[in-house]
Amino acid sequence: MPILIVGCGLSGAVMAERLASKGHKVVIIDKRDHIGGNVYDYIDKETGIRVSKYGAHLFHTNSERVWSYVNKFSTWVRWDHQVVSSCDGKLVSVPVNPTTVNVLCGQNLQGGDEMKDWLQANQIQYDIIDNSEKMAKSRVGVVLYEKLFKEYTFKQWEKYPEELDPSILARIPIRFTHDTRYFDDKYQALPKNGYTALVEAMLDSENIRVLLNTDYFKYIEENSRIFDKIIYTGPIDAFYKDMGLEALEYRSIEFIIERHKNMNYYQTNSVVNYPGLEVPYTRIVEYKHFLNQVSDDTIIVKEITHAYGEPYYPILNKKNMDLYEKYKGLAMLENNILFLGRLANYKYFNMDAAILNSLEAFDVWPINHYHQ
Repeated sequence: MPILIVGCGLSGAVMAERLASKGHKVVIIDKRDHIGGNVYDYIDKETGIRVSKYGAHLFHTNSERVWSYVNKFSTWVRWDHQVVSSCDGKLVSVPVNPTTVNVLCGQNLQGGDEMKDWLQANQIQYDIIDNSEKMAKSRVGVVLYEKLFKEYTFKQWEKYPEELDPSILARIPIRFTHDTRYFDDKYQALPKNGYTALVEAMLDSENIRVLLNTDYFKYIEENSRIFDKIIYTGPIDAFYKDMGLEALEYRSIEFIIERHKNMNYYQTNSVVNYPGLEVPYTRIVEYKHFLNQVSDDTIIVKEITHAYGEPYYPILNKKNMDLYEKYKGLAMLENNILFLGRLANYKYFNMDAAILNSLEAFDVWPINHYHQ
């Protein structure tokens, strides 16, 4: 019998490719009109610029397994991502490095030991770090927390860091040198022909059938007898919506696209963060920068987060994490359903982590209980 995979994002596509490679017949469905999930990109017809529909996606990993795997399906071009933040009328580097401290805190650090000493003098020490405010202050101190992260986090999550799990701001990158790269992973690259082409290559198998514009809940009503195993990558609370539990909370993103004709660049960097409450958007992404695309025009996308709309990010606070455990308990009772990926596990995954999660799930296929 064929295996049903719900969701054509990275998690579902990797599992489909792996299963098909071993001779399994796979039907993969998605409610959207395209493959690729949130990594879907396309060429804008007016400008010829490749744009990611659901926000910038920068691939980075230290996993040899993941890097080897993705290279089977695309040529990759090295891309060392940089982010700047508009703060106090200046553009400063994120991650926090000596230049960031010098500009925002009136210092003259040269790097290395001086940066370490400044951090040690400004970091707040806590016996227990049980929220993201404490996490941030323990990493960058009070001043940088207030300037760069406090209001930005509220704009992103509609909750202040003190209300969020420490993991949210544990990812704040810090550099002791003037290295302005956002990531320090061994492999940092973008697929030469985009992420959509990458996923197309993964799904290019006679054993895989792709159905778009297909809602799982309607589809399974008519086709439940066809499948004895299901891999579900959608929101777990949507799967159990009839069980009487409260819905989990997510953040969604509104993307405001602006085309600027006869303009080389709108901003000096691909991504500029706006941490202050004086503007509604969290960042502006200018896609022309990525892989140094050539066009007479440019495109910018302003991102504003909302509590409504397509679920993008799980809100990791105690209420939601406790609620998720109840959903997980229901999932553990399933024998033939694998809940895979970010939304199904109510967990934030970077792209490489999502790919590795699927590869490792395939390693133990088949298993009796499918919840990860």
